[in-house]
Amino acid sequence: MNLRFVEAFYWVVTLESVTRAADKLHLTQSAVSARIAALEAELGTPLVDRRDRKGFRVTVAGRRFFVYAEQLLALQREVKAELGGGAARPVVLRVGAIESVLHSWLMEGVQRLRRAHPALALELTVETSPVLVDQLARGALDVALAALPAAGAGVRTRSLAAMPMVFTGHVQQHRRRGRWSAAELAAHELITFQRGSQPHLALLDWLNRAGVPPLRLHSVSSISAMAQLVEAGLGIATLPLAVVQRLGKRAPLKVLASEPALPPLPVHLSWRDDPASPAHPALVEQLVAAAPLPAPRRSVHRKKR
Repeated sequence: MNLRFVEAFYWVVTLESVTRAADKLHLTQSAVSARIAALEAELGTPLVDRRDRKGFRVTVAGRRFFVYAEQLLALQREVKAELGGGAARPVVLRVGAIESVLHSWLMEGVQRLRRAHPALALELTVETSPVLVDQLARGALDVALAALPAAGAGVRTRSLAAMPMVFTGHVQQHRRRGRWSAAELAAHELITFQRGSQPHLALLDWLNRAGVPPLRLHSVSSISAMAQLVEAGLGIATLPLAVVQRLGKRAPLKVLASEPALPPLPVHLSWRDDPASPAHPALVEQLVAAAPLPAPRRSVHRKKR
């Protein structure tokens, strides 16, 4: 039995689409269909019901064979790991991340991966959280680091430490010490992430709760561009604290303490947990190890009476 045909069937069922499976395997749709047809001919039974043109349906035999397909692909990976002769094998890992993670700790995670897998080939996509979650669900990514958790068959999610968000000003323009009130901050032009993003929505909610409308609100999709706008004296930006600490070493940026504080940016690591994905537990753990640790929970001590 040709495991390439088994893999094609596995991804068609997992992604519920011949088109998505073809994109995942870098094949044409006709090639994927041909592989499944050859597998069906070898097994002597249809695996995919082709009568319903509007939807995707697997036959009873297909559902039963899918269990074997998972086991066959898992066994294939186990055999390669055990009998690979110790030679470094190319590992292509498609990682998607929001820009906040990219500018804070992701590169440390990549370095950990490279040390453990010298032949690692990284395909990095930087996008908004909704796009990353959708790409992971469609099989276009192996790992997603986003402000939203991904969901779906074969997808697992792990919550990481949330990233503190701060207002960021210019060291010369915004010299005032102490905490800034919502009204004081709203009197300046504010710069945040693109519309619909978690930081953008969080800022709107923060302003709404304070009951102050912003003088002007700019939506920018690039952290580097946001930092340059602040450096040019064109406004105050909402950025992750870790990013400001890093960029502040070479740019005139400063944290403006606010009352109340901005809500932190949640971070979720989602990956495809299946035998055909390169995002196996060891790789996931190496990425997690580079992430900041969650803040410890405060313990409550009751006084003894």
